[in-house]
Amino acid sequence: MLILGGQENALAIVRSLSARGVRVSLSASQTCWAMRSRYCAQRYVVPLRESAADYWENLLLGNTDAALNDSVLFACSDEAIEFMSARRDQLARRYLLDDHLASQQVAMLDKRETIRLAAQVGIPTPKQWPVHEVADVDAIEPSLDFPVLLRPIHSHKFQRVFRKKLLIVRDAGELRAKVAEVLAHGLEIIVCELIPGPDDLLSSYYTYIAPNGQHLFHFTKRIIRRSPPNFGLGSYHATEWLPDTAEMGKRFFRGIGFRGLGNVEFKRDPRDGQLKLIEVNARFTAAQELLVRAQMDIAWIVYLHVTGGVVPAANGFKEHLRLWYFLDDFDAYRDLRALGQLSFLSWVRSISRPQVVPYFSFHDPKPALAKGWNTLQTRVLKRRFVGAAPFDIA
Repeated sequence: MLILGGQENALAIVRSLSARGVRVSLSASQTCWAMRSRYCAQRYVVPLRESAADYWENLLLGNTDAALNDSVLFACSDEAIEFMSARRDQLARRYLLDDHLASQQVAMLDKRETIRLAAQVGIPTPKQWPVHEVADVDAIEPSLDFPVLLRPIHSHKFQRVFRKKLLIVRDAGELRAKVAEVLAHGLEIIVCELIPGPDDLLSSYYTYIAPNGQHLFHFTKRIIRRSPPNFGLGSYHATEWLPDTAEMGKRFFRGIGFRGLGNVEFKRDPRDGQLKLIEVNARFTAAQELLVRAQMDIAWIVYLHVTGGVVPAANGFKEHLRLWYFLDDFDAYRDLRALGQLSFLSWVRSISRPQVVPYFSFHDPKPALAKGWNTLQTRVLKRRFVGAAPFDIA
């Protein structure tokens, strides 16, 4: 099989499927730390100055490596979803694909379309306002309750420029300045209401829906902390069965006629108690190692389904496991301490239990060493040069 793109999600799949006897290859940039894994059977490195789509086009549809014939293809990044969705019919003639509908995968990459689909099936979402030019801020300003979020329509395109998933804006003047800056890069954006409350109100639901409507598994987890708080990436996650999250997730996916692998994130709004849709991913996510360790190896389940194997019954998972990004979570602690929301003792108590870490393995240390060295260099540069953006393609 061949994985396209990704970071820690790709690494988790390489390790877990290789342990089950599957020959797993990977195609991504050189800074995908999964490339360093001893379990990666073949590495197809995307050249630095070539787009991933162009490289994959030649690799999979041009001068095809004979070793890849009839491979299962897994997308582990938004770029991979874009590539595969645009060429699904061609790829299906040579490779084994999952049950995704290309139109749905593309829709999940587009925040406007995701919101439209959610509204269509009665799933609550945060308030959102389209912004096409700086002048639009004047029209929507009376409706805004700052701070607000400036969210990209396509997250992966935004992250290439800003190295962040979104921006938080605290007043109208800053909003105008940020809108102008983002639009200057040719990016599409919306202004989004910031749902109040701590990050532990965030939760996610995962499933895979086969063409006959069968769910191959159900899984939920929650966020404990994010870095930075309120708008960053999850730094501390926990497995937990959350019936309300699962029910809302099933309502969304079934309502839109979804097929394939899906993950939907919600935040419970303390003002009305409703779970509100934040984002959707039609691929494996960064938390994949947590699912593997919770005995819910969804990559193995999907692989068996795609290859016609016997799919095991997924009767629950191990709860109360924690996925911990140490440095990011320490940053989250410092931010929360500055806000008077978390003491050092409380932080230590919260992490005083066995942890799942996304990169390190005694049997496969190179990915963690490469990631650690890169992080060390990045943090040194950030201290030395104020405002220097970290180099990270996750």
